[in-house]
Amino acid sequence: MKFELPTLPYELDALEPFITKRTLEFHYGKHHQTYVTNLNNLVMETKFENATIETIIKEGEGQIFNNAAQVWNHTFFFMSFKKGGKTAPEGPLADALNKSFGNFNDFKETFTKAALSLFGSGWVWLVKNNGGSLEIINESNAGNPLRKGLKPIMTCDVWEHAYYLDYQNRRADFITAFWNIIDWDVIENRF
Repeated sequence: MKFELPTLPYELDALEPFITKRTLEFHYGKHHQTYVTNLNNLVMETKFENATIETIIKEGEGQIFNNAAQVWNHTFFFMSFKKGGKTAPEGPLADALNKSFGNFNDFKETFTKAALSLFGSGWVWLVKNNGGSLEIINESNAGNPLRKGLKPIMTCDVWEHAYYLDYQNRRADFITAFWNIIDWDVIENRF
């Protein structure tokens, strides 16, 4: 199976000023593409050559896992955005967030704190656990909740390449901007 860089559901400048075209050209166009290219090269003539990316994430090790997870994580991340959408989820997801975190603002605060507290590079995830409740977890480097049997709902990439061109070392400013472009329709559908 040949993996490909997915087409974004928006133009490269559609998320400005929160994420600029320049950042997407590098983060999506170069970083994400490199993970796709690397994964295709690494799986050739291995047991993963025709495997799904989810299988590779669950069973792969080393560079094969790292590149597969980064392809999946970045695709999941980039497909979560829309400028000018709803400012909060509705329906069953809103109810689940209230049940797990008290209210939407408490969820945002907890998620933001998790993103700020992750040392180094990685991802902060909103996941549904096997009991059906929601949790926020941090994963270092290419970590992916699928490997733990959890269902990913939303993620924020806190590798510096996600925000350095727009925000330099100001991760907090990037996370504040992140909340302005979440496509809650997409997140609700994942729930």
